[in-house]
Amino acid sequence: MGATTGIEWAHATWNPHYGCRKVSQGCAKCYAERDMTRYGKTFSEVRRASQKTFFAPVDWAKNGKLAPGSRIFTCSWSDWFIEEADEWRDEAWSVIARTPQFNYLILTKRPERMALRLPLGWGDGWPNVWLGVSVERQAEADLRIPTLMNTPACVRFVSAEPLLGPI
Repeated sequence: MGATTGIEWAHATWNPHYGCRKVSQGCAKCYAERDMTRYGKTFSEVRRASQKTFFAPVDWAKNGKLAPGSRIFTCSWSDWFIEEADEWRDEAWSVIARTPQFNYLILTKRPERMALRLPLGWGDGWPNVWLGVSVERQAEADLRIPTLMNTPACVRFVSAEPLLGPI
């Protein structure tokens, strides 16, 4: 997690919480589980990050650690819409609202929770928030993509990985 990343399509990663539960076959060989285990964290336990990590984007903005327009992969070690994060998600939305100069890429395998977990004032979406779904086969694409398309957002995207079958 930090103001730099090796992920080609992002400039940084931000994990206001970490840990997850598997919801589909696309979770079978989860890189986040592998990485968290390597760092001594329990993947199945969803926890809020430290204060420093939780508010890192505010620091990045204040100290110029990221350029305006930078893409931040949000919750690379979890799922933004996981139920266990409901209690602190509004505060995480406020971090995003305070840093409109960054683009937040929020990818989920739980799109059925998106519409009910958007922040007050969302309207048709915030220009700096990209909502996406991860799909691994046609079955998941058939369920997740229509839900994404029916959720208000300025930018939507699909991540086809891990690709376990044709789409």
